[in-house]
Amino acid sequence: MPASLLLGVVAGFIMHRAGFCMAGAFRDFFLFRQAFMLRQLLLLVVVSMILFEAARLMGFLPLYPFPLLGPPTLASLVGGALFGVGMVLAGGCVVGTLYKLGAGSVLSGVALAGLLFGSVLYGEIHPWWGAFARATIMGKGSLTLPDALGADPLLPITLAVVVVGVLLYRWLRQGKLQRHSPVRGYLQPWLAALLLALTGLCSYLLVGMPLGITTAYAKLGASIEQFVAPRHFAGLVFFKGLPLDYRYPLTQERLVGGPGPAFDGVAAIQYPLLLGLVLGGLVSAVLVREFRFYYRVPVCQYGSAFAGGLIMGLASRMTPGCNIWHIFGGLPILAIQSILFVMGLLPGAWLGGKLLTRLIIRN
Repeated sequence: MPASLLLGVVAGFIMHRAGFCMAGAFRDFFLFRQAFMLRQLLLLVVVSMILFEAARLMGFLPLYPFPLLGPPTLASLVGGALFGVGMVLAGGCVVGTLYKLGAGSVLSGVALAGLLFGSVLYGEIHPWWGAFARATIMGKGSLTLPDALGADPLLPITLAVVVVGVLLYRWLRQGKLQRHSPVRGYLQPWLAALLLALTGLCSYLLVGMPLGITTAYAKLGASIEQFVAPRHFAGLVFFKGLPLDYRYPLTQERLVGGPGPAFDGVAAIQYPLLLGLVLGGLVSAVLVREFRFYYRVPVCQYGSAFAGGLIMGLASRMTPGCNIWHIFGGLPILAIQSILFVMGLLPGAWLGGKLLTRLIIRN
């Protein structure tokens, strides 16, 4: 729990200082044709690939692939598309919402409420959506691309690093990875990408899996629903599952947990991380004297934030996982589920940008 809390504080601090927001990266690309932050994301993924593979080869990743990573299915593709829509409408992803909330954004608090509601809403459709996910498992259900190809991960990882590395080197020579800013305390996004990749590796080494918090949203929402409607909640199968069951690498203690309201292994890992992300944003904002309650925005933006949060919460259970889980953790090891998620995320973010322009900005 202290490790998760510390990782959350560090990640929240870094992302706030750099304005590192994935929702903004995809929104800016589709609305304004600006790919600056997407380049930083590619840098983060490539560096994570190198770090994860180096750690694996040195025997530091006894859990490979990591727990909770599922087989590729169409559910990941559809869930990724819905998540992209919600991320743009909410004005922040599941992590961006938290560090912005810590910096005083009331709008992010509304998006957080939507995330909780959407996570609970998934419990209503879980039986048939779970059946859809199982019926659409692709291939032999291999978790990673190297596994599906019957190859050692080193070869495809090296090829991916070389291809993307050539692009990154070209952008570096052209000055497209650097942003000049007079803002005090501003952290260059390329440096933030490197630090976040290192944070992701530390999470893998210390906790046994990459950064991820969306099951915590389901747990918090489940606690509220259990209090408000206990009889209805008792009949929801989704909240009785225990998908997490593994041994913590450092102590070999068995951790078991799921989306239900009980304080279990999931809660021990993700609750401190969630709190840490809020605290990291708060500490960063206070130190640069930027903390303030930001709430004077048009009412329609509050509606967009809640709707976007709801869609993200629902989609994160449908996939399952979020952008942080898949882009920071799954993509660097070429997890097929994460590749499908990103394939869906791109058109989803494009559609979210269109909806944001027509329904919110023009009004």
